[in-house]
Amino acid sequence: MISPSPAAPATDARRRHDPTLRGFASDNYAGAHPEVLAALALANDGHQVAYGEDDYTAHLEELMRGLFGPAAQTYPVFNGTGANVVALQAASERWGAVICAYSAHINIDECGAPERVAGLKLLTVPTPDGKLTPELIDREAFGWDDEHRAQPQIVSLAQTTELGTCYTPEEIREICDHAHERGMKVHMDGSRIANAAATLGVPVREFTTDAGVDLLSFGGTKNGMLFGECVVVLNPDAVRAMKHLRKLSMQLASKMRFVSVQFEALLAGDLWLRSARHANAMAGRLAGAVRTVPGVEVLYPVQANAVFARLPHEVAERLRKRYRFYHWDEAEGVVRWVCSFDTTEEDVDAFSAALAEEMARG
Repeated sequence: MISPSPAAPATDARRRHDPTLRGFASDNYAGAHPEVLAALALANDGHQVAYGEDDYTAHLEELMRGLFGPAAQTYPVFNGTGANVVALQAASERWGAVICAYSAHINIDECGAPERVAGLKLLTVPTPDGKLTPELIDREAFGWDDEHRAQPQIVSLAQTTELGTCYTPEEIREICDHAHERGMKVHMDGSRIANAAATLGVPVREFTTDAGVDLLSFGGTKNGMLFGECVVVLNPDAVRAMKHLRKLSMQLASKMRFVSVQFEALLAGDLWLRSARHANAMAGRLAGAVRTVPGVEVLYPVQANAVFARLPHEVAERLRKRYRFYHWDEAEGVVRWVCSFDTTEEDVDAFSAALAEEMARG
């Protein structure tokens, strides 16, 4: 292995932010994990073949097959929306539709990209906790012989969901069996799949490949990478033209080694689970603390690294001046707090104390 140059190079760039500021808005706010940055330095010297024909991407294929089985095919991309758009296109026809939860990221947070770029109709269903069930799927799983209706071809579920909840392997298997019986494929948006694996405590294959999921968007950015996600095809018979669709969708990285080596840093050891376990634990600590604050209501089971709560609007506005976070539903007074691999116990305790102060002010 070639070691990086011993001396750090000089730069004219300057730090433009206050590194002491902390927030709970998103795990995307965190920087890159130091082990990921070290991996990028390892991959930086010398030349490697572009567009994915490099040694790091070849090794990433091996790592993903170790996680998901020998049939798995891996396609690194730039971001999560790109991963979802490429995956959904590859598993559908032009007249196809995707059944998903109304709260799904592909519906509310991707600026219409699955519909505008992939050309797919999203058939959304309301859920009490972000999780689909066979019964909920059947609200939209009909009309395959109706030329006036977009044809349901894919069920897309998120693991973990946008509401911070986590499917069990049995729940995913039930969904996959139900979808396959109706001729549909199953896509998993796994932008926080590491948090789900950390919560479930089982091999990731148990709630993906073995449960019947056909293809997966595997997240890295929310778990300590600088940038990058992967589309992992678990059932090669379920897709077509992946490499062409990746390029067509502007998701083919020329210097792909810098995406792939970051995944190697996460997956070659236990960094991906170690970071996710820590983020989940900090969310659990946060939920426990804010539940003791009179007037604050935690809304959903805290099964990963996000806490959803209801509190007075004026309190939320004052607290946001001290810590960044988002309103999830401003009309209902619902906010979301997210923990990251670098969230500390001190961060959580300081935030919960600030919340208690603001609530006491009324």
